Amino acid sequence: MARMSVLTRDEAQNRAQLLDVHRYTVELDLTTGDETFDSRTLIRFSARTDADTFVEIKPAELRSVTLDGQPLDAATLDGNRLPLKNLAAGEHELRVDASMRYSRTGEGMHRFTDPTDGETYVYTQLFLDDVQRVFAAFDQPDLKAVFELGVTAPQHWTVLANGVTEHTGEGVWRAAPTPLISTYLVAVAAGPWHSVRTEHRGLPFGIHCRRSLAPYLDADADELLDITRACFDRYHEKFEEPYPFDSYDQAFVPEFNAGAMENPGLVTFRDEFVYRSAVTDTERQTRAMVVAHEMAHMWFGDLVTLTWWDDIWLNESFAEYMGYQTLTEATRFTDTWTDFGVTRKPWGYDADQRPSTHPVAPENVQDTASALLNFDGISYAKGASALRQLVAWLGEKDFLAGINTHFRRHRFGNARLADFIDSLASATERDVHAWADAWLRTTGVDTLTASVDSRPGQWTLALDRTGERPHRVTVGVYDRDLHDGRSLLLRERYETDVPQDTAPEPHTGTRPALVVPNDLDLTYAKIRLDDTSLETVLRGLSGIPDTLTRAVVWNTLRDMVRDGELAPADHLATAAAHLPEETDLALVQGVLAFASVHIADRYLTPDQRPAALATLTELCRDLIRRTEDGDHPGLRLIAVRHRIDTAAHPDAIAAWLAEGIVPGGPELDPELRWRVLARLAVLGATDEAAIAAELARDPSATGQEGAARCRAALPDEDAKARAWDAMFGSDDRADLSNYLFTATAQGFWQPEQADLVRPYVARYFKDAVAVAARRGPAIAEAAGRWAFPVHAVDAETLKLGEKCLRKADPIPALRRKLVDQLDDLGRALRVQQA
Repeated sequence: MARMSVLTRDEAQNRAQLLDVHRYTVELDLTTGDETFDSRTLIRFSARTDADTFVEIKPAELRSVTLDGQPLDAATLDGNRLPLKNLAAGEHELRVDASMRYSRTGEGMHRFTDPTDGETYVYTQLFLDDVQRVFAAFDQPDLKAVFELGVTAPQHWTVLANGVTEHTGEGVWRAAPTPLISTYLVAVAAGPWHSVRTEHRGLPFGIHCRRSLAPYLDADADELLDITRACFDRYHEKFEEPYPFDSYDQAFVPEFNAGAMENPGLVTFRDEFVYRSAVTDTERQTRAMVVAHEMAHMWFGDLVTLTWWDDIWLNESFAEYMGYQTLTEATRFTDTWTDFGVTRKPWGYDADQRPSTHPVAPENVQDTASALLNFDGISYAKGASALRQLVAWLGEKDFLAGINTHFRRHRFGNARLADFIDSLASATERDVHAWADAWLRTTGVDTLTASVDSRPGQWTLALDRTGERPHRVTVGVYDRDLHDGRSLLLRERYETDVPQDTAPEPHTGTRPALVVPNDLDLTYAKIRLDDTSLETVLRGLSGIPDTLTRAVVWNTLRDMVRDGELAPADHLATAAAHLPEETDLALVQGVLAFASVHIADRYLTPDQRPAALATLTELCRDLIRRTEDGDHPGLRLIAVRHRIDTAAHPDAIAAWLAEGIVPGGPELDPELRWRVLARLAVLGATDEAAIAAELARDPSATGQEGAARCRAALPDEDAKARAWDAMFGSDDRADLSNYLFTATAQGFWQPEQADLVRPYVARYFKDAVAVAARRGPAIAEAAGRWAFPVHAVDAETLKLGEKCLRKADPIPALRRKLVDQLDDLGRALRVQQA
């Protein structure tokens, strides 16, 4: 695809000063074929002065354009910009008639045909600047308008949109006009949906999925709707501004790139959240958190929207914080911050230590391509951590008072960081502006290092800070349980500020066995324990009574491995010693994932890897034995999954597949069957015939992805060549969808097959650049994340990647991924050499 012009911040500011956009009337016809749909748009707007400007559109064919009844030359379209020359001050009407392409990459209007039953579904994903793939628009967030949509669809389809929709006959649907919203928030989802509908507090609520997933949605409908109602009610207790839209639909859509999208009144989710196979309670909690996260956006993001993309954190950090906090307060999921600590915070810590790091609130987002790169662990996890620290420092009452002031001041409008900070400052005497400068305008991770001075009858804790941010932390003080040598008992918790204005005060009593700074994980910083405390956790981590404290400690050990301060083998030994006693599913899953994906596959050398896999296999066996009584199905499921993934020999898991069950349970559902088959493919213990037979058994979209993953994993030269050509070939007609591309990439690189795939390492840096340029940001993201040769931890790969960055000119989305992957590769090399 040709590179389109990106919108710069200066251009957006100039256009916002020139235009007021009042209303879009959009007519979409989805009955014109499999490749394109028709799009007719009427934009009513006014210009404040005489000037030139432009409107964005990316058509397959631009049929006609009229401005105030006068035809414009469609041939003046330059890439995605249609110039509007000699625009006079006053009111205007722009009409655009075009044919638009469906997408297979999850951008614009995505089209999907379900292999299970042949039914077709389409949905929009217009964030960040993809409305122009669907209809003509002044595509920037601060030109809000009313949107009135009509959609013509096949007769048996249902059309969902931001507002309540009505079928007027002959396949034509009308959506109620929206309030003022940004262009990127417009949403349409059309197809033969299976729907579960209800009402709550006078508003229509609905959940929707593909027909082939209907039994699985129905099984979880009560849980999903209960979570939705509970969060909705809790937000109305927190926020003075009522829910601002006329309905609340949640559509689970296929091949969705993100977790979900906060379209007002029509939230779209990836439909993997409609579970076809067994899942853990932590996975259900994650789904519930995403529901809570997206609902928070109805206020912060949709009601009040960023002015420009440098303030994306105002959307994502707030929703991330509110999602976890509200779920804890309003539902049965009361340990959500443990999951945040062990899964989300490491995402932020890792991103913040790479060359691509940026402030939570960056000041140099010059264009939309740059903005798209900032949807990362910093904007989500670090930003949410900063807000959690702010609440600890400010107090929740003042925090919510400031938030409600912000909503009141900017409802149905746009706001900047300065507006948000001014609203918070109005509710407190604390210096919120200084806090924002320290936390939101800086980069990097602070490190808090503990040292304990012990004297007869007293002990003193000093916390040394590497970094510049102020921190309010809770310190946990623990003693060994004299009646149970494996357990630790909480002596006390106390709060302290870092840095302190005065020398730390001594505490009376004997020296504790364990002192944990940031015990409740209320700040964002790497923690280094004193020597005695480190020895205590290596020997007795499972004896720490609180799950959130254990998450802080596991994160500390993880950071130490990444920083070359703890040998990877020592981390594995600690996991082997303490995970069999762990009860929290998020902790077990998080630690096992780090041990297998990072330690075994990257931080240890190839000759050390077999021993690491053996350790992990034995650990999983321990967990499976511990759960034979059936009382911990989630823990057993995690252990079975990782036992499959770490299998070095095929016999045991091949027997599971043949029998259709793990001895003692669980039965192998589709997810576990494809997982076993993928591992057998890696080990050379299956073939194309077995993969085809499994696909015949499970012909679903997930089955298609499983088959692609298995075929790419076969240790065969022809299989590798076919997989590579499927991902990186230049035939547009044979392009894989975003999900099939990802599945193929996930199967391709395997540490066990390093010799076989070695010739492809150098090819990657040429072919990834080409496919990213041709297919755009979504595939660039997949190519950089999933198709990168992460197993190839050597100086030659690093050299090839650095040359690619210098000379090959990858598009921004791929460049960012390569910078991050190469930094991770360099870190892995340093850990191996430490």
